[in-house]
Amino acid sequence: MPRAKGERRLEILKALAEMLGAPKWDRVTTAALAEKLDVSEAALYRHFASKAQMYEGLIEFIEQSVFSLANRISRDESDGRRQAQKLLEMLLAFAEKNPGMVRVMTGDALVGEHERLQTRMNQFFDRFEATLKQSLRLAASEGGDGEAGARAGAFMRYALGSLHQYAKSGFTKKPTEALDTQTRYLLA
Repeated sequence: MPRAKGERRLEILKALAEMLGAPKWDRVTTAALAEKLDVSEAALYRHFASKAQMYEGLIEFIEQSVFSLANRISRDESDGRRQAQKLLEMLLAFAEKNPGMVRVMTGDALVGEHERLQTRMNQFFDRFEATLKQSLRLAASEGGDGEAGARAGAFMRYALGSLHQYAKSGFTKKPTEALDTQTRYLLA
């Protein structure tokens, strides 16, 4: 029975993410992706106009997954400090469960691709930092120190450093390792 177009697109994106998640990886080519899926490159291009469009599909997955969870955390947790802590934990747990996405998030997989992809990932992190800042402003109104912007920036630098370390270690140095202890320093 033939697969639905959306089903094949998802299969292609999963294979791409899997290839990006290999501890030792080479730049993913459409030829290698087609070989992994046992299809022709032309078959890939029936579902995606370009390789950049495949990466856009992965970025959309990252955005939808992370921000739907972030919205739930913001809605369900009323304490601003706990909210920020849970947001950071969620982002790093997402990365840990999706190593191929980490290569997209850090920009490693986007080197040499269309610059709009890196711009879009930068916008993702700007938006996530704004979400953290909103939580930390809430914490400040609850008696915090009032430096929500600086603290949100520190959270983002910690998160990005953790993502880079995870990718550079071949996905052995988990981003959630010692997170509770380290988060206390960020919230001190």
